[in-house]
Amino acid sequence: MIQTDNYSSHLLEITVQHLSRLPGIGKKSALRIALHLLKQEKEEALMLGESIIKMRNEVVYCKSCHNISDADLCGICSSPSRNESIICVVSDIRDVLAIENTSQFGGHFHILGGVISPMDGVSPGELNIQTLVDKISKGKVREVILALPTTIEGDTTNFYIYKQLKNTQVSISVIARGIAFGDELEYTDEITLGRSIINRTPYENSFAK
Repeated sequence: MIQTDNYSSHLLEITVQHLSRLPGIGKKSALRIALHLLKQEKEEALMLGESIIKMRNEVVYCKSCHNISDADLCGICSSPSRNESIICVVSDIRDVLAIENTSQFGGHFHILGGVISPMDGVSPGELNIQTLVDKISKGKVREVILALPTTIEGDTTNFYIYKQLKNTQVSISVIARGIAFGDELEYTDEITLGRSIINRTPYENSFAK
């Protein structure tokens, strides 16, 4: 807790407290941001504040893939240029951004909202797995690419999804292991991630190993 007598303004103190709660921002960084905002024109600070409020109030989740969206369907799911017969399954919205930055994937996504992790109390029922199964049952999808973190939890989730889909007509593949075990997709460089998507292998082959 920041001490009040460290600041000449209680309003500044409150702002620093809130900013320091953001991921990766400590109290010193929060203070620098707050002081920077004070130096800007009032209109700039107001635009920032209004954009945050508008985002929080109006952003929704795509009803098809669970991506962040401004409408019922996100820009990817509603794009006629995307291949809806291929779905890339990821754990997090940030993974979508990472894969999109590679420009090596032109299909749709499905965001689980995490991975199965009994230690953290995350069960399959708490993830967006059933909606994936329902989507596959409609018969339009021919390939599912599993692009989950290369961790024990990611592998467990891969196997669970494989069991749910193995009796369907879709082919199930997994991204190539150019990504080191334990790495998160969002921190993988674009070239390595892009090659991992292109060089994906049938899941059965990776499981056999």
